[in-house]
Amino acid sequence: MIPSPASSDPDAAGLVIQLTRAWVEHTVIGLNLCPFAKAVHARQQIAYRVSDATDEEALSKDLLAALLALVRTPAEITDTCLLIHPWVLQDFIAYNDFLDVADRLLGEAGLTGVIQIASFHPDYRFAGTDHDDVTNCTNRSPFPTLHLLRESSLDKATDTLSDASEIVDRNLATLTALGHAGWQVLERRMVEAASHPEQASRLRET
Repeated sequence: MIPSPASSDPDAAGLVIQLTRAWVEHTVIGLNLCPFAKAVHARQQIAYRVSDATDEEALSKDLLAALLALVRTPAEITDTCLLIHPWVLQDFIAYNDFLDVADRLLGEAGLTGVIQIASFHPDYRFAGTDHDDVTNCTNRSPFPTLHLLRESSLDKATDTLSDASEIVDRNLATLTALGHAGWQVLERRMVEAASHPEQASRLRET
């Protein structure tokens, strides 16, 4: 697991974004876990927002702000948004419970059916799996993250697939073949891919 930088570090937000971008490049795109990610990444249509929240109330406010910012921005500029919150909901159970709050915010903002929220967490665990099941890594990000997706973009993307459910089966097979050793190699590559070598060094030493 990649440790979160100290919130007092003046470079913390930048490092969080660099490592999350590295995760997108090396894992999400590199392993083709999401066949739609490569295009929006290449067009620089992914917004990376870092919340400095340390409690759920502050995160709720940041989530609402991120939702409104996304719908007010043309999809050609920002198609999707990753709201990264390294200093709150590090516990996966608490994070998973917060997803109900996130869905309620969607409804209150009138965005149900407009925006979908996908969940990623360093300790992500699918129901019915053991914590160390490598297939959980399909949803394991460097930091707790809420992924805001436009429903219209998802519809366009899935229209190009014969069977969207094949993505899940393929991802599980990919992670099973990769194994824990392969996943650890990927995590090291993410750290090395951080833009500032001195920052990556601080993380390795944490």
